[in-house]
Amino acid sequence: MSFSHYSKYETRKRNPNPKSCALLVIDMQNYFSSMATPILLNINTTISLCRRTSIPVIFTRHLHKSPSDYDMLGEWCSGELVFDGTPEAELMAALDVHGDDVVVEKNTYSAFRNTGLEEKQVEMGVEEVIVTGVMTNVCCETTAREAFIRGFRVFFSTDATATLDEDLHEATLKNMAFGFAYLLDSQLEKEKEM
Repeated sequence: MSFSHYSKYETRKRNPNPKSCALLVIDMQNYFSSMATPILLNINTTISLCRRTSIPVIFTRHLHKSPSDYDMLGEWCSGELVFDGTPEAELMAALDVHGDDVVVEKNTYSAFRNTGLEEKQVEMGVEEVIVTGVMTNVCCETTAREAFIRGFRVFFSTDATATLDEDLHEATLKNMAFGFAYLLDSQLEKEKEM
């Protein structure tokens, strides 16, 4: 599903500071490939732009290792979970992942809950995050809100995030612009570089 630039939702404008920013690529795994494939080019474009300006790239993988880590997701997802060690849990092969990139494993919507992500970012001098990946309205939104609450400046991609339908995507973008994040568009950022 492809989405256009959402300048109509922007209430504030700002550019990320490459010296204090990290890119978060949320759950671009085989399990989510039906949603992730349409935004793969925009994700890889964003990753490339970040690498060129020395912005570290951090990937997350949503997975479960045992029933003790299901929490509410076991009930909410009717047992349809992503299990560690399966092909579905792996990052998509076409994703631009380098061997020195940080990969954070998580078992809930937030990339911050019991993952050490916040501590890693503080250690790296990160004060800002750019959120990309899937699903816009679930893991991406939850991670962005938590980042904001924890004191990180948040940038949220409009075209390098995706979910099941456009209404859910747009609702999240409206919420992000209203109270949590600056909106970014990978294509506009690419054009600024030229």
